[in-house]
Amino acid sequence: MIPVKYFVLGFIFIVLVACGSSNTSASSLFEIQLEGNKTEFQQNESVGIVLKNKKKKVIDKITYTIDGQELMVNGNTVILDLATLGNKILKATIDYEDSSAKVSKKIKVLAENAPSLYTYEIINEYPHDIKAYTQGLEFYNDTLYESTGRKGTSWLRKLDFKTGKVLKQIDLDNAHFGEGITILNDKVYQLTWQSGVGFVYGLNDFKKIDSFQYNQSKEGWGLCNDGTKIFKSDGTEKIWFLNPETLIEEGYIQTVTNKSIFNMANELEYINGKIYANVYQKPSMMIIDAKSGAIEGVINFGGLKEKVTKHSELNVLNGVAYHPERKTFFVTGKNWDKLFEVKIHKK
Repeated sequence: MIPVKYFVLGFIFIVLVACGSSNTSASSLFEIQLEGNKTEFQQNESVGIVLKNKKKKVIDKITYTIDGQELMVNGNTVILDLATLGNKILKATIDYEDSSAKVSKKIKVLAENAPSLYTYEIINEYPHDIKAYTQGLEFYNDTLYESTGRKGTSWLRKLDFKTGKVLKQIDLDNAHFGEGITILNDKVYQLTWQSGVGFVYGLNDFKKIDSFQYNQSKEGWGLCNDGTKIFKSDGTEKIWFLNPETLIEEGYIQTVTNKSIFNMANELEYINGKIYANVYQKPSMMIIDAKSGAIEGVINFGGLKEKVTKHSELNVLNGVAYHPERKTFFVTGKNWDKLFEVKIHKK
């Protein structure tokens, strides 16, 4: 007699092998083939598609999906009408001969149009702390809030932007490298770079009321919000959506142009459905559609760094805040002694 435990183990083994062979059999039966063997496409592009039927099975139905969204098929053409862009998995579900199989193919879906180009006009110049390694910048009720980085010099400040006077400040522990901030529901949310932790403060007293751990995102870079959710950049192509109550990452978009997937979004600001993001280590800023991830514009801030005092600690452009009443942007950089109020113009 075969002992029961060996029988159970043998049954589990058979099930696992069967599952494995099922997955193998799907790819041995069918394969997705795209026009020109391409793997990169534009949003809303019509693409020729064929399901290679390797074993000449009788197929009843084929359904193509990306991100769970069924794609519109017209003859042998599929339309990539997607809500979000970037790296995607095209899946085919095939019903055939009273059976079903699934096969997939990795593709990239890029923006439909090239980014528009913008330039800037300086409206005003204000003093800025030359020792501030600016990471986050945001206005709230005509008051400027700033977060800085580097271990030992990371802080959160409330400022009079016209004079540069510090109205309130809290310092981070020397172990933390401060990063971006955003303000929502009378709270200030602040990231750290590689510590994997963020902090939540009361807006008025800067009292620390909570902390949160990062989940799937790699690091902490920039923050902004649209009034209901928080956007977080992490040094990759992804901008994550955080629930402001739980601080759980509930999804993401990927930042893309019409040519490539881009991974350099740093400090963030949200305005009317667009995310304005500093390009890390570059004198420029991206305008990103907050729903799709398409980079719709690039602002060239070339020449701005030349207008600040030169010194050994002078670093790159970083920090963007929008003043809703004045309808202007405020930008500065790491260890810059000036804060610039600018208007953005399309070239």
